[in-house]
Amino acid sequence: MERGNIVYAKTHPEFVTITCLDWKPVLADDRFKDIVISSLSFLNKANRVIIYAFVIMQNHMHLIWQILGDHSRANVQRDFLRFTSQQILKILRNENSPLQGELLVGAKDRRYQIWERNSLVISLWSEKVMWQKIDYIHLNPSKRDGVNVRRSISIPVLDFILMGRGDGDFSFILMGEDGWQA
Repeated sequence: MERGNIVYAKTHPEFVTITCLDWKPVLADDRFKDIVISSLSFLNKANRVIIYAFVIMQNHMHLIWQILGDHSRANVQRDFLRFTSQQILKILRNENSPLQGELLVGAKDRRYQIWERNSLVISLWSEKVMWQKIDYIHLNPSKRDGVNVRRSISIPVLDFILMGRGDGDFSFILMGEDGWQA
């Protein structure tokens, strides 16, 4: 499928990097990580995406997903970013958090902004590249500032990444002779 100058193939997973505005540590609060995880879980349960891997850091997240059915990446990503922004801003407003002021942008289409525009999206056309990105996601939390932060991340997502455990909310990739299988 062609959209503008971008070739978009729903038959392949995508590596996505979503960054907080100006690299602010918005996701340092575990409640905000939970919002992201719940939203990804909803998208997965609603059969809009398959989530293969993800990691949430203080100021950005990486995920590998595959858009399903008649859904478009643009719509799924828009809904995900909008919902998570609204939920995070609701908490910041209720608590009168100074972080809310740091996210004030006063743009024509929004007063506050959580996420940078134009997230990085890379189509994963080969098994080799898929595994490189999965390895990157697995190692990302331990590379920050050269410090092993695996023990300092107190959210359940770490179990998904390091142990491959989950509660059934997410599909995990299986490798077989026939290639990727969800």
